[in-house]
Amino acid sequence: MRHLLFCLLACSGLASAEIYRWTDANGQVHFSEQPREGAQQVEVRPPALDDDAATRERLQRAEQFFDARRQEKEEARRKEAQARNERASQCVQLRSQLSQIKREGQYFSVDAKGERQYYSAEQVDAARRKLTDAIKERCGR
Repeated sequence: MRHLLFCLLACSGLASAEIYRWTDANGQVHFSEQPREGAQQVEVRPPALDDDAATRERLQRAEQFFDARRQEKEEARRKEAQARNERASQCVQLRSQLSQIKREGQYFSVDAKGERQYYSAEQVDAARRKLTDAIKERCGR
């Protein structure tokens, strides 16, 4: 609709222009904005816009197309924002785990029997490196 309005405004300037018609010595008809000797002023009207069913249907299809594109873009922005929030949450969690593992102390996990399984220094260092690499990869630092 905006494009249609723009076209109407652009054509309205043409409608107010004065056009002159004259015939040269060879009998050829010419048109000009500048009056010549023996020229007649011609009224030029912009073409009438047909508001028929086909035109309305084309406009409706175009509007539906642009609405669908706008919705697709909004959905893509929403998904990107959601993914960004999830990455930020993961980064916070990874950094928290890294800060916990950097503290001195013994680290263990509880097995299926409920007994503690202590990690060796090598296992703790490997976990620390793994967390650091994950932070660099997912968080960009």
